Amino acid sequence: MLGCPCGWFFRVALAAAALLRPEQRARLLVARSAPRARSQAPGSLKCFLGSLKMEMTEMTGVSLKRGSVAVEDNDSVAPGEAKRQKVSGCCPTKGQDGLENNSLPSSEKVPGPPKTAGEGKKNSDPRSEEEEEEEEEEDGLSEEGEEEEEAESFANMMKHGLTELDVGITKFVSSHQGFSGILKERYSDFVVHEIGKDGRISHLSDLSVPVDEEDPSEDVFTVLTAEEKQRLEELQLFKNKETSVAIEVIEDTKEKRTVIHQAIKSLFPGLETKTEDREGKKYIVAYHAAGKKALANPRKHSWPKSRGSYCHFVLYKENKDTMDAINLLSKYLRVKPNIFSYMGTKDKRAITVQEIAVLKITAQRLAHLNKCLMNFKLGNFSYQKNPLKLGELQGNHFTVVLRNITGTDDHVEQAMNSLREIGFINYYGMQRFGTTAVPTYQVGRAILQNSWTEVMDLILKPRSGAEKGYLVKCREEWAKTKDPAAALRKLPVKRCVEGQLLRGLSKYGLKNIVSAFGIIPRNNRLMYIHSYQSYVWNNMVSKRIEEYGLNPVPGDLVLKGATAACIEEDDVNNYSIHDVVMPLPGFDVIYPQHKISEAYREMLTADNLDIDNMRHKIRDYSLSGAYRKIIIRPQNVSWEVVAYDDPKIPLFNTDVDNLEGKPPPVFASAEGKYRALKMDFSLPPSTYATMAIREVLKMDTSIKNQTQLNTTWLR
Repeated sequence: MLGCPCGWFFRVALAAAALLRPEQRARLLVARSAPRARSQAPGSLKCFLGSLKMEMTEMTGVSLKRGSVAVEDNDSVAPGEAKRQKVSGCCPTKGQDGLENNSLPSSEKVPGPPKTAGEGKKNSDPRSEEEEEEEEEEDGLSEEGEEEEEAESFANMMKHGLTELDVGITKFVSSHQGFSGILKERYSDFVVHEIGKDGRISHLSDLSVPVDEEDPSEDVFTVLTAEEKQRLEELQLFKNKETSVAIEVIEDTKEKRTVIHQAIKSLFPGLETKTEDREGKKYIVAYHAAGKKALANPRKHSWPKSRGSYCHFVLYKENKDTMDAINLLSKYLRVKPNIFSYMGTKDKRAITVQEIAVLKITAQRLAHLNKCLMNFKLGNFSYQKNPLKLGELQGNHFTVVLRNITGTDDHVEQAMNSLREIGFINYYGMQRFGTTAVPTYQVGRAILQNSWTEVMDLILKPRSGAEKGYLVKCREEWAKTKDPAAALRKLPVKRCVEGQLLRGLSKYGLKNIVSAFGIIPRNNRLMYIHSYQSYVWNNMVSKRIEEYGLNPVPGDLVLKGATAACIEEDDVNNYSIHDVVMPLPGFDVIYPQHKISEAYREMLTADNLDIDNMRHKIRDYSLSGAYRKIIIRPQNVSWEVVAYDDPKIPLFNTDVDNLEGKPPPVFASAEGKYRALKMDFSLPPSTYATMAIREVLKMDTSIKNQTQLNTTWLR
């Protein structure tokens, strides 16, 4: 039973309130905690959302009650599905705390993997250096002026978009009764620790810096004035016409000059220094060593040969996704983001702990950032010979709190035992398919069909739901004029997919959409077709479970090494459902030898695609396919039901809490006002934690589903 619509309204209210600071959501939480909450008049959703203006800046982390969970997956991309991703090279304008614009240039929220350091132009995009610099300058737009617009359109955003049914998520594996709970009421209720390739869970446990005689003194961080740092940064980033910057040495000594030389070279990569006498005074003169390439490639001769080229460290961050975090670190270090590498991306609305590697930046410089950055901590430093590579991780360990649960202890016990013993269907989560009214899989299908006019229209046409005002104006201009240059002028931020496509259309013309589309970074383009593969896979797995249940049957596929093989009738008893895989469609996979094979063929035929020929005229869009387990059983599953009185208190200690010696939280007696379920579990890469929690709560995780329940009642 779904319960009273009035209760659903307060669930939405609580979820939206989770986006506020604790003192701002206090009144909202009181409404839910009162025993007579169902009898209180909720007013209108529009009025409620209006009260949230200027407070809500992140819509993708919305957490709704009764199973609607915020966007969070184990890692955004399967290692075999996307090999590389360009990290934004934008250096933000002075004064920004971070890159609030999505570091992946897409209004569709299309994820992808990073380039590791040193890859250079291996998979470079067909864009000139001038175009990239233009993008960097344009991307300094602050989102502060857009917060009001996002709050006003939040209700509309929730009405449009997809439900789980739309993307083939229809089945559960367990028979227990579902119950309500609030996920991510606080972002600290969702903690992700990366599991490295050696199987160890990453923890921030040591903030000390390795002793290295080659490191300069701590004075390098204080010897330059703010004005001098500003001038040097402008010189380093070619922001003015100066060819050098001269800094007068006050209280001239050899030691003082040495510290200034060290400070400039270490804090502003790409700059060289020399000492000059001018009218009886000593000056340190900074100048460019090797043009613009020096900024991206730190000087080789300044790094000790005996030291590994990469500094590995553990990054602890709160409420910041991996891409934004790296852009922020690169801003403070004054380097290009592409010298960082990592094994997997982590989402924003959580506390995450992961390993990062950076090329030729000392642990001393990195540790200094702990004094400058809020909600970040860097530690566990070591020097290594190699960078990190995407997909090297074994998975992630999750600590999740579902607050204000309604299930009895028996309900919780049944749900968690089922998760531990059976697992959950390994669906691709809702975030795989975009956040707007035009799903990313539709664009991917049009690409595979060679329907390039449709690709262009799907990306650029006006659409229902919430979008930033400038995107709405851009789409309206495109619909009215079909003039890419005119539509592009409506965009102050041109690094989004729409801006990149319009620039391509301006350059290549409307008759060469293929080349225009190629302006978009390769991995963002590929994620459209990966979304279509995921859409097909979800639908086929639901059919497989509906047809054959949770036991292996003859004709199912299992992996033998890297090769898939069909289960023969005599071998059925040698396998379990946890061994069964199903293919993402492609030219290099086989299909099950039972009814589901025909279901694949029928689905692709209905989409005007030939399952026997998944090679595309354009090599990038040829799909080789892959195999994916249909049921995932989490490891290291444990849980605890706790009672608490204060909705604002954390219910467990983080790594930083432990470093600071904070005592663990003290819980209320069994008669506390609220009950929470604290869950711990580990998942392999490319699995979605939201799908595991969906199995526990037994509810649709889409935002649209929750909104329909509330807006229908409000009419």
